[in-house]
Order: sequence, then structure tokens, then C-alpha cells
Amino acid sequence: MKYISWNVNGLRACLQKGFMDFFRDADADAFCLQETKIQEGQVELELPGYHQFFNYAEKKGYSGTAIFTKKEPLSCAYGLGIEEHDKEGRVITLEFEDHYLVTVYTPNSKQELLRLDYRMEWEDAFLAYVKGLDEKKPVVICGDMNVAKEEIDLKNPSSNHHNAGFTDEEREKMRTLLANGFTDTFRHFYPDREQIYSWWSYRFHAREKNAGWRIDYFLVSDRMQPRLTDAKIHTEIFGSDHCPVEVTFQ
Repeated sequence: MKYISWNVNGLRACLQKGFMDFFRDADADAFCLQETKIQEGQVELELPGYHQFFNYAEKKGYSGTAIFTKKEPLSCAYGLGIEEHDKEGRVITLEFEDHYLVTVYTPNSKQELLRLDYRMEWEDAFLAYVKGLDEKKPVVICGDMNVAKEEIDLKNPSSNHHNAGFTDEEREKMRTLLANGFTDTFRHFYPDREQIYSWWSYRFHAREKNAGWRIDYFLVSDRMQPRLTDAKIHTEIFGSDHCPVEVTFQ
């Protein structure tokens, strides 16, 4: 099984920058998107052989997630089931026979950490949600989780220590999530790999300089570790300020 996740930073824009070429070449069993920035009816995709699921934000041109899957799921759920957290289209959960697939676009804490308090509430709710799923069957979590967990996960850790995405609070929430029975698949295979990132600012020629952050993840329930075969970060793919990430498993 091959799953791919990509923050497209606007699906309509990404469609003009080669999205379909990568989608066809990847031939993934499930393809998850974050930050689609669309409303219902704004994009109609012809994806033969795929079932399509979209979660839209109430605010136009903001947030949003999607999953395209070859296999029809047993069920689909949108959000966390908590009204205050479910207005921005940030979560989709598909249930399959032997696992759940959850795509997530974690709230950004924003400049000057204006949304950090809300982010902490979100993190607690998300942890409770995926733990509940994990009690039933293994879970695959993917998406833009808006945090670089360790110093190895971004180019300039010292100067970014108290910035959104690399605060002590956000990093601790990610460590707590992993400690509750989940595996960071990329670090499972490549624990010491440096300078591999999934997001670069559009400013300061950051991508040319590879001044990036690894904030896009595939996490799996620990008991799925024996089924994992590889994890990839497709730094060669453009079209967004993020690049796609991938996991393969048996």
C-alpha cells in the first residue's frame, strides 16, 4: 500500500503547477491533501478509480482537506466531533477493514503565537480523538502538523526556537502524541537523516537554499511498525511551498 500526503497550499493553484502529473505518476492507493482552500463545487476532478472526500472550511479560501482513495472505505467522518474545532475543515477519517486513515491540517500558532493557546486545546482534542480510534484498530495519521519536532527537523533551530512551529509547547505535544503509541515513519527508517525538509518559506529564496522545515508527517500506530516498508519525502516535487510525503506498508 502506498499513501501520499501533500499540503497543496491552494488546490486550484496547484492544479496549474503540475498536480495531476504527480498524482498520475504516484499512483497512490490513497492521496491526502491539506490546505485545499476551496468550497464545494469550486473544483471538479476527474480521478477515475478513486473515491473523493472533501472537508471544507466555513471561511472561504482557507484551510480544508481532502482524501482520494482507490479502495472504498467502510465509513467516512469529518472533523473531531467537537463543534469549536470542526469549522475549519481540518480532519477527515476513513475507516478500512484493518486500519483508519486520518488526514489532518493542524492549526498554525501564527505570528507572535496569537493562536498558540487555541493550538494547545486542539492538540489535546486531536490526541484524545486518535487514541479513541487506536483502541479499535490501528491508525495511519498524515498531514501538515505544523511542528518540527527536533532540531534536526529544521535548518535554523536556534533562531526559530520560540517561533510558531518550533515552540517548546508545540514540540512537547508532538512528543506526547508519539509517546501514546504512534511512530514517526520517516524517523523510523532514517533516524539521523539531516537536511530533508517538507516546507520552505516563499521568502528569502528559502527553497533554493534548502532552508526548510520537516512539518509534514506520516505517523502510524506502533503495532503497524512490522508492516512498514519505507517512508519518503519528495523534495523534488514542486507546485506548493510544501512537498509531498509518502509511506508504504504491507
